[in-house]
Amino acid sequence: MDRDIQFIGQSSAFLDAVERASRAAALNRPVLVIGERGTGKELVAERLHRLSGRWAAPLITLNCAALPETLIEAELFGHEAGAFTGATRARAGRFEEADGGTLFLDELATLSMGAQERLLRAVEYGEVTRIGASRPVRVDVRIVAATNEHLPKMAEEGRFRPDLLDRLSFEVITLPPLRAREGDVPVLADYFGKRMALEIGWERWPGFSAQAGAALQDHGWPGNVRELRNVVERAVYRWEDESRPIDAVSFDPFASPWGLAALKPAAEAAAPLPASAPPPAAPMPSDCDDLRAACHAHERMLLEAALTRCRFNQRQTALALKLTYDQLRHALRRHDLLERSAAGG
Repeated sequence: MDRDIQFIGQSSAFLDAVERASRAAALNRPVLVIGERGTGKELVAERLHRLSGRWAAPLITLNCAALPETLIEAELFGHEAGAFTGATRARAGRFEEADGGTLFLDELATLSMGAQERLLRAVEYGEVTRIGASRPVRVDVRIVAATNEHLPKMAEEGRFRPDLLDRLSFEVITLPPLRAREGDVPVLADYFGKRMALEIGWERWPGFSAQAGAALQDHGWPGNVRELRNVVERAVYRWEDESRPIDAVSFDPFASPWGLAALKPAAEAAAPLPASAPPPAAPMPSDCDDLRAACHAHERMLLEAALTRCRFNQRQTALALKLTYDQLRHALRRHDLLERSAAGG
């Protein structure tokens, strides 16, 4: 859980969700936290624990999606020595570790039906049975669970136990996505930017230019606050002049002409453009009075365009124009272009 991030925001949608979490914290009841990825579900879980009477006891976290189905029950409820292959000694599960405190179950919707059944019993009766054990163990645990799935719909489709959903949904806190948090993007960007500037040793925080700020504001933020933090911190560390406002923002860290999706096999890369999308050409004059000179100029323009498209690699340019290598070299020499492309030969 990233405890290095605080609740930052001023929009009413965000503040309402935080207020609801604060009020629910004092009650010894289960809470469901719903939200898209990167909206801060872990932070809400920590707030529910720290503001509760269990604040001095453990806050134990389990990402239900991080473990295979065969191990999730052993992680939750523990096991005895010899209960299954590899169980060389007894081990307490997360329920026992969280006794007296809070158990945060992230990605709740990924639990198998078998694990859901055992979880229901633990929530209803306050006891768990280790795998391979014959007697249950009493535990006092508050459950906080999080998901980005529509649990009622999953229950209707038979993929989530309705009785477990009823037990866990005493309070449901739905976190708004960043795109719905009016006015919060500039506040968060300034906060993350100042922290990154301090981390890399800048003496002052120049802020973002109006253009960069508008780009941040207009972005859809599918990754929400987590994505915003990455974008802002990347923009700060890439900016080399702390005396000027940051004016360059990269939303896609994978965007590159050399990215795997952009790279093609050599033969494919050298293929000419499809007939449906020819390279743009300058219009020929309608009152041409020197056909030979016009053809010469047009041929030179096509050669220059093909060289640029193939990054001045002469062999790929020859393939793209369906010429032999010697024919291309002869054409380049005729138009005094040979020296400009010599490095690519």
